[in-house]
Amino acid sequence: MFVRTVDYHTGGEPFRIVLDGAPTIPGDSVAERRAIALGAGGRATAPRPSALDDIRQLLSREPRGHAGMYGGFLVPPDDDEAHLGVLFWHKDGYSTACGHGTMALGAWAVDSGLVAAPADGVARVRIDVPSGRVTATVHRSGGRTTGVTFRNVPSRVSALKLPLTTSRGTVEVAVAHSGACYASLPAAALGLSVEPGQLPELTAAGREIRELLAGSEAVAHPTDARLSGVYGVVLYDELPSEEGGLNQRNVTVFADGQIDRSPCGSGTSARLAVLAAEGRLAPGEELRHESIIGTVFTGRVLPGGDPQGGGVVTEVTGTAHRTGESGFVLEPDDDLGAGFLL
Repeated sequence: MFVRTVDYHTGGEPFRIVLDGAPTIPGDSVAERRAIALGAGGRATAPRPSALDDIRQLLSREPRGHAGMYGGFLVPPDDDEAHLGVLFWHKDGYSTACGHGTMALGAWAVDSGLVAAPADGVARVRIDVPSGRVTATVHRSGGRTTGVTFRNVPSRVSALKLPLTTSRGTVEVAVAHSGACYASLPAAALGLSVEPGQLPELTAAGREIRELLAGSEAVAHPTDARLSGVYGVVLYDELPSEEGGLNQRNVTVFADGQIDRSPCGSGTSARLAVLAAEGRLAPGEELRHESIIGTVFTGRVLPGGDPQGGGVVTEVTGTAHRTGESGFVLEPDDDLGAGFLL
């Protein structure tokens, strides 16, 4: 087995793009290809065994990856209006959305020459993902990529103050659908703060909240059951305002206890929709969203739409940088096979 990849990071979160070595994934759309990748009876965090999933495990497990690895399989777009399609994967399975991955793919599409771009100005890369069509606007200066703005599918709030009884007491969570379903709440409501030293407690809290919300009406997507169920839990701290703007630090616990090193792109979209529904963020105003490692995304809600109706369109801006290129092999006598997780 030989798999060729190029790796990027967006705000510290890895994104491994599979260029060669993955089998062809059948299907007429990216969403259908994800369903086929999951397999009959498979779940988002427990896919059925397959040749494709062997490669996901190979790339997301040690010794070739790690428990925080993230990446994507390139697939054809749904039609000729998009430049490419992608199936997002992580250590547990396949997600329906990924903002940081969309930003990395936009940078790669321009850096590799797949999409033509000016030396100075912007190029728009249209990408089909399982939750719909998104756009990465790649900012260029002096022939270099200097940033990427991710425009997401509409984000819709389904609950603002949903009570949950946790092992740390009763809390209220907001739930929003932004390509994937996110629950969010202040870390302080659990007696915690968003800092690396409290990561084990934050991770445990995120997993508990995800489990408590399973089956809740709020996490059911109104039109597509494939997008239902909590994907991530955003735990945030309020930070002092900068020039009157909103400033928050978050850690997003997603899938089965994986930690986003970045401020989380689609999670930021969810937070923007919640803040708009709460009346704390007007169209065009910015949220400065910091990650647990100190990297920053800025986000805004575009005019129009209703966060508690049909949804609002959000944009999230960050940076994506190439970190390397690799050719991974699996020798037939390697007893570890696709690897292991700790």
